[in-house]
Amino acid sequence: MSQHTFDILVIGTGGGGSVAARKCAAAGKRVAIVDALPFGGTCALRGCDPKKVLLGAAEAVARSRQLLGHGLTQEAVISWPELVAFKRTFIESVPAKKEASFEQAGIRTFHGVARFTGPHTVQVGEQVLEAAQFVIATGARPRPLGIPGEELLLDSSDFMELPTLPADMTFVGGGYIAFEFAHLVARCGVQARIIHRGPRPLENFDADLVGHLLTATREAGIEVVLDTEVAGVERLPDGRLRLRTTAQGQAGELTASLAIHAAGREPALAELNLEAAGVACTRHGVTVNEYLQSTTHPDVYAAGDAAASGLPLTPVAGKASHVVAANLLQGNHKTVDYGVIPSAVFTHPVLASVGLTEAEATKQGLKFRVKTDVTTGWFTSRRLSTPVSAYKLLVDEDTDQILGAHLLSPNAEEVINLFMLAMHAKLPANEVKQLIFAYPTAASDIIYML
Repeated sequence: MSQHTFDILVIGTGGGGSVAARKCAAAGKRVAIVDALPFGGTCALRGCDPKKVLLGAAEAVARSRQLLGHGLTQEAVISWPELVAFKRTFIESVPAKKEASFEQAGIRTFHGVARFTGPHTVQVGEQVLEAAQFVIATGARPRPLGIPGEELLLDSSDFMELPTLPADMTFVGGGYIAFEFAHLVARCGVQARIIHRGPRPLENFDADLVGHLLTATREAGIEVVLDTEVAGVERLPDGRLRLRTTAQGQAGELTASLAIHAAGREPALAELNLEAAGVACTRHGVTVNEYLQSTTHPDVYAAGDAAASGLPLTPVAGKASHVVAANLLQGNHKTVDYGVIPSAVFTHPVLASVGLTEAEATKQGLKFRVKTDVTTGWFTSRRLSTPVSAYKLLVDEDTDQILGAHLLSPNAEEVINLFMLAMHAKLPANEVKQLIFAYPTAASDIIYML
């Protein structure tokens, strides 16, 4: 068993770890980085980027279907094997390029599961790595459901590598992964079903706009089953899956050709043996202070999904990694300010949000006005024959600043960023309303929303 010593060891090669590793190496620190999975992280290899490639084809199909009889005579058709092959062109070279870039920066690379064996030592296979300081940036993994037969469920990574699609699929969970993938496979001709244990899916988004999205989802032929929990999974003799369910105390069952675990993720910390290093964590991640430093181990920092700080989004992890690097190099002086963070669900149409929901603003006791409308008849939606679109804006009555923006529409994922900029710059809504946007564009609708 060989031993190596470094100034800083980074565990995880995604956005939360890469930035810190590079910055510390550039400052002359002896840095190593380790990952149990191919180098590159979830977003680049198994999440955001490849998912968006797949969804691009689904968007083309959705729009072609909407325009049948309005200038188009036939709809687009997805070849799943060709689409998956196209997706792979975006990810297949990432691990090798990532590792080469680390080595070029003077960062030692290691492959395997990292396990703490003491406050300053980690074992990776037959290698013992000792470091003065550590960065934990291991990302997230599907949250265990604790039900019999859950091993029969595929996860999102499995889904994106399916060679073919079955006639029907069930998604267990009511978050963005379930909705995005259900909208994708529905445009591939698959009968899709979403099962959510609560009364409302996408719980972090505005309730009214989620209601409109549910309408669009069901109109796309996707079955949405609410207030129903999956209690167990078993394989039937014909190869199909039986999902045992409970709904309002009543037992039931559903069957599916394939079922996908889409019921949330948790920090991927289980294999690190954090107890051996004295690093405290909860189900939300490593407990950290305002400097993203472990509250129980001063030489350990955490960033991204592995830290109990910030939203589980790639840009958030990248920003946190900059803060970690600054504090490692210059001592604790920099705190993380995430600001207003937009997010989007890439369904058809797209659901996007930034700032407070109406429920959150009400709970905080803020005085605000609400402007909301269904915009299906607006030019931006009508020209694409969008089945349903809507918006809701919250504006502070005293300062006239935008508190929250919630969109369900074509190109909502782009327009929401303009609301984020206005909120970050603290522009009064009336000032934004006076701006001249390129017309006719989705962004030009902002003045009518205000």
